[in-house]
Amino acid sequence: MAQRMIQLSLRDVELDELEAYCEPARIVSVAPDMRSDPLARISMIVSVEDSEAVMDRLEQMFKNREEFQLSLLPLEATLPRETHGVDSESPAKPRKNRISREELYQEITSGLRVRSTFIAMVLLSSVVAAIGLYRDDTAILIGAMVIAPLLAPNIALSLAATLGDRELASRALKSSLLGALISLIVALLFGYLFSVSPDLPAIQHRSSVSLGDLMLATASGAAGALAFTTGLPSTLIGVMVAVALMPPLVAFGMLLGAGFATASVGPLLLLATNVISLNLAAVATFVAKGVRPRTWWETEKAKSATRRAYLIWGILMAALVFLIWKTGGVAL
Repeated sequence: MAQRMIQLSLRDVELDELEAYCEPARIVSVAPDMRSDPLARISMIVSVEDSEAVMDRLEQMFKNREEFQLSLLPLEATLPRETHGVDSESPAKPRKNRISREELYQEITSGLRVRSTFIAMVLLSSVVAAIGLYRDDTAILIGAMVIAPLLAPNIALSLAATLGDRELASRALKSSLLGALISLIVALLFGYLFSVSPDLPAIQHRSSVSLGDLMLATASGAAGALAFTTGLPSTLIGVMVAVALMPPLVAFGMLLGAGFATASVGPLLLLATNVISLNLAAVATFVAKGVRPRTWWETEKAKSATRRAYLIWGILMAALVFLIWKTGGVAL
């Protein structure tokens, strides 16, 4: 079972009382902080599934103390091997089988920082995707998906809806819109400079919405949320998300840049449908995995935000399906 180490800074605390309060976490070391004699740095080992509950208890108990500081660190291995304590299974206690809320939040938000690297990766992936579509080369398209940093902004938007976090939603929207704008500009220039035609096979494949496209976007959103909540490597999952978003976006820009405004509507509808399906699936996955705020009033706010997200995405999906059906763009 995966474990985490909690490092806690406190002064004047009874260790036996602390360990009993934070069970099933186990204190493994207590070291004095050289900067302050009564201040101690306490290290605990806890399973991934229990880390959120333990951190919530510690925050609730000590958040008003000025010296209180808590850090969560990954723990690769311990010797001797654990055979009891944090690894014991309690049949009466349901297991969440996910990382803590704070670890999840930190992991996702780290991908929202708009830096030169983010801009460069979006720019490069857009160029590679445009070439792959122009040449109808699947290998090149896969290469573009590998380097496209689209996973975190889209999953962050779903997490924001699940937690009712407006600040996170704003950051996620800014990152998503910036990435989309960069890709669109690249695609417009490519379409303008080269002989891009709606008859190109790779673009034709992105000019209508099929049941398979809906299933792909839904699976991508669920897989992305699941990868983050369980702490699994998200690189390959990011490729799935990029497959659902990058090709139709670039195809739309290429056709628009080449002067085929009417033909560009197909990829745009596919892009919109994929975005909605992906976010609906990710929100549902977060809810199913029990991701919610710590306090009850934040939980109520989050529930309201989640219901609004379901309603908005659902209405948009219904409107898109109706529009696609009326235009004859859905292939079953």
